Parts: sequence; C-alpha cells; structure tokens
Amino acid sequence: MTGTAPGAGAVPPELFAAFCDDASVFPPGEMPLAEAVPAHLRHVTAAHAPLVGPLVVPQARLAELAQLTAGHAPGSVELAVTVPSPEEAAKALASAGALRAVRLRFLEVAVPDGVPAAEIVPRLSTAVPHTDDHTGVTVFVEVPRDGRRAGLIASLADSPYLAKFRTGGVRAALHPDETELAGAVHLAVRAGLPFKATAGLHHAVRNTDPRTLFEQQGHLNLLAATGAALDGAEEGDIAAVLAERDPAAVAALVRALSPDVRKTFRSFGTCSLAEPVGELAALGLLGPDLTKDLL
Repeated sequence: MTGTAPGAGAVPPELFAAFCDDASVFPPGEMPLAEAVPAHLRHVTAAHAPLVGPLVVPQARLAELAQLTAGHAPGSVELAVTVPSPEEAAKALASAGALRAVRLRFLEVAVPDGVPAAEIVPRLSTAVPHTDDHTGVTVFVEVPRDGRRAGLIASLADSPYLAKFRTGGVRAALHPDETELAGAVHLAVRAGLPFKATAGLHHAVRNTDPRTLFEQQGHLNLLAATGAALDGAEEGDIAAVLAERDPAAVAALVRALSPDVRKTFRSFGTCSLAEPVGELAALGLLGPDLTKDLL
C-alpha cells in the first residue's frame, strides 16, 4: 500500500522532511522580510532544520530580497516565489535566478479569475518552457476553488506542473470545509497529481480558532487524509479524517503512514515554523534530536 504501513512504530524522519515551507512574510504573521531572512537562516541551522522547506517570498519583493541577501554566500537561501499569473512566471524565474545568494526551488503560480482551466497549462508552458527539466525548479499551480477545479487538476496531471491547494486565509470564506478539501484531495490522488497546501494550517489538528472562530484544517489531518486517499478511501472517509479533532486519534493515523505519502502531499506553508515543530514534538512524533533546541 502506498499511503499506510500497518504496524508502523516510530515516525520515520522522512515523513516530515522539508514538510514546512517558511511563509513567515505572509498573513497573519507578516514578518518584515529584513527579519524573515535571518530568522529563516537560523531555522535551517537548528536541530529541526530537516523539517524546514524554502523561504516563500512574493515576486514583488524580490528586489528587496536582493538587497537583503547581497552579502550572503551563494545558494545559501532556498526560495519559493509566488507569482500572480502564468505570464509573470518567466519574470520571476529570471529575477530570482539573478540573485547570487538564492537557490530557487519552487514557483507557485496563481490562476487569475476568468481564465479557463484549459488555458492554464498552455499559457504557463509558453511563459516558462521546460522549466523543470532545465532549472530544477518545481512549479505549483494554485487550483481555484470553483468550477475550474476538476478540469485544471486533470490538465496538470498531464503536465510537468503540480497542484497547490489554498486551505485558509484572513477571511472565513477562504477556509474550505472538510467536504470541499476532501474532494480536492480525492481528485488529485486519483489523477496521480502531487500537491502542496497553503494558508490556514496553523495547527497540527483540526480546530476552531478562538479569536476569529474560523474553522481551520490541521496539517496532520491533511497528511493522514492523503494517506487514506492513496489507500482507496472515498470522499466521505477522507472528509472524516479531515474533520477529526482528537489529537491522539490524528497522531495514531500519522504513525501508521509510510513516508511514501509525501510523494503526494509535498509540503505546506506556515507563517510560524515554531508552531508546527512544537506541536509535532508535543504529540511525540519527533525524535529528541529534532527538538533539542526548542524552548
């Protein structure tokens, strides 16, 4: 089975390798970039560094990043860049490629309103032909939460590009419920399409934010739900995993996962790396070598 490994004991380190992309400059954290860069470099030299993915920066802030990293060693900052449309992807690729200190890992491409699903992959292919083959950059396309979803997932599955699912934001309407997210996971898994997630996954387990009252997905719920989908679960069962609020139950599901699940659910963006690392440690899912420098 691809998603689960019955009888698994301790969580293999590979299950959380580069699981947490550093989206600290995005809401609600909104850390100034001048602070985010040194903070990121501290994370990638800390004990929990194996869990840390690239720093995520909007295309519009690459000029600022160039100034902040001018004195850094070549390739010392792994980067993911978000861009507002397929046509902007080439500019972002060129701008990031000109930064000596940066090693560009990901482009995360938004899909503007009104653009038909069938046009996205051709437009992106025109803007950045053979990007993955020639630069080692993985391109994720944010799948709209509307009627274009199924068509775009099918189109992406027949392309070099991967999917990105938005799982939250600064308004309640930006948070998909478990039924909607289960449908997206089910479609992606059935299509053999890897994905990442962004926004709203502030905690390991499904919860209601006490300040905003937003219903928030848990990143461990999503990991376990992906494993269930890989094992053939239908949408209702996937939604039940996403809706589970018992930390012990979710941790048990995660302990049963094979690291192969990460071939499908690649990573998620978090505005605070300390929170997911701390919560994974509190659930007993991380070894002491990964948590020795946590406060």
